[in-house]
Amino acid sequence: MELEEPSVSIRTPGENPPEHPAEDSPEADRRGFRSDSSSGDDSLDGSPQPPLSPSTPRLSPRKRSRAQGPAEPPLLRTDKRTIYTAGRPPWYNVSGTSFKEAFVIGLCGGSASGKTTVANRIIEALDVPWVVLLSMDSFYKVLNPEEQTLASKNEYNFDHPDAFDFELLVSVLRKLKKGKSIKVPVYDYSCHCRRKEWKTVYGANVVIFEGILAFANKELLKLLDMKVFVDTDSDIRLVRRLKRDICQRGRDINGIIKQYNTFVKPAFEQYIEPTVQLADIVVPRGGENFVALDLIVQHVHSQLEKREITVRSALASAHQGQPLPLTLSVLNPSPQVLGMHTIIRNKETSRDEFIFYSKRLMRLLIEHALSFLPLKSVSVETPQGGVYEGKRLGGKQITGVSILRAGETMEQALRAVCKDIRLGKILIQTNHSTGEPELHYLRLPRDISEDYVILMDSTVSTGAAALMAIRVLLDHDVPEDQIFLLSLLMAETGVHSVAYAFPRVRIISTAVDKEVNERFHIVPGIGNFGDRYFGTDAPSDVCESDEAMDC
Repeated sequence: MELEEPSVSIRTPGENPPEHPAEDSPEADRRGFRSDSSSGDDSLDGSPQPPLSPSTPRLSPRKRSRAQGPAEPPLLRTDKRTIYTAGRPPWYNVSGTSFKEAFVIGLCGGSASGKTTVANRIIEALDVPWVVLLSMDSFYKVLNPEEQTLASKNEYNFDHPDAFDFELLVSVLRKLKKGKSIKVPVYDYSCHCRRKEWKTVYGANVVIFEGILAFANKELLKLLDMKVFVDTDSDIRLVRRLKRDICQRGRDINGIIKQYNTFVKPAFEQYIEPTVQLADIVVPRGGENFVALDLIVQHVHSQLEKREITVRSALASAHQGQPLPLTLSVLNPSPQVLGMHTIIRNKETSRDEFIFYSKRLMRLLIEHALSFLPLKSVSVETPQGGVYEGKRLGGKQITGVSILRAGETMEQALRAVCKDIRLGKILIQTNHSTGEPELHYLRLPRDISEDYVILMDSTVSTGAAALMAIRVLLDHDVPEDQIFLLSLLMAETGVHSVAYAFPRVRIISTAVDKEVNERFHIVPGIGNFGDRYFGTDAPSDVCESDEAMDC
């Protein structure tokens, strides 16, 4: 995906910051971001990061709660992007309810005080995935023609509180803090207007919100878990503005000084400087104050550790001995279905036969699942001129979402049954240090909240991956009763876990086994579906698909 220039970023450590009319650092050029591409991409993208200068001190690394050997940085680099391969741990409890909110750091300070540099240093030292950098510049108000004329003459005050859409800003930050998927406007500085395309941001563990008026609104202050004021000498800030605006924006020195004296300096004295009293931490000298930055990072780490929760072990031991829920529908165990299960469960079955009969079961499963979609009565005229009273899907589209990689094997059957269906993907894997599922990647179609969603995984044992995937869909505003979880094989534990957390989700399978062993494998089970289907031999501790993921 080609990089654009949004003011919203999902950042890997050390990536360059965004820039705005009264912003901090002259090097703010390229930046990473999570966005919705034309295909609705919600994956983790970013630009490659520059190496640190040898003279730049490093802040304290993240403290680990478990002993670990040397590890490669969790980064996957290509020519166009950097992908953070570390996953997002559960942000919800066994009831499926969001348990922990994102930790929000507010950075305030005058124009060119070094806020973005401070944000970069914090991101670099935190060493945690799924960090969102949200710039206040995204929330400039849309200017009317008269204001546009003033802006073109450098006579519009972009440093005044009235220049910002605080209502939208508070709404967006509140949803992001709660873990919801949100859309953020992208401001075009060349025309002083918002672009038509907004960016989708989702999945933050830490949100760093920076802006010259970050502390200027009472409702906004309530959302900040830590408030940091970057205090830099006014002469230094003016020099930075001059250098940036002359070198990068081609402005003349007289216009820069006029704007500074007319708007920037008075706004700082009236609206920005007094808010230093609201700060939890004041950072003199900005990004070069490594002692202050180290204290900030240590505090954030301690807060994140307090919010850690365990899900999978609790799921495996819950709901034992209870009757299966009414939301579960199992394919009729006809001799044909039992015969196909006999073949794919047999460890001696060849890969070709395993694939062939798995596909047959998938097709039957999809057809069975579609019978639960609400249909409306319609009348059609036949070629003979008669009228036939039939049924048709009412209004909404169908979107298929597979849990990678084994769930992806069901997409072909879905396409064969549903014409022109949209598809999404979610990658969830186990962290072998914690034993918890982690979200690594998602790509969902735009406006998925308006569709019926068929969520596909080959097997479900404890239900940890299924719970996380459903939580992702709910965070993207998909109604619970529009989600259909499909799996070739489930364990009763997984069925109960999903039904308890999300009682309106329809659960559909070709078979349900009673037990899960101490390694969270379904018994008697089917083995590692992904390995048998794709012909790979994964180590015993490698987990993917829900049976393997939950092992």
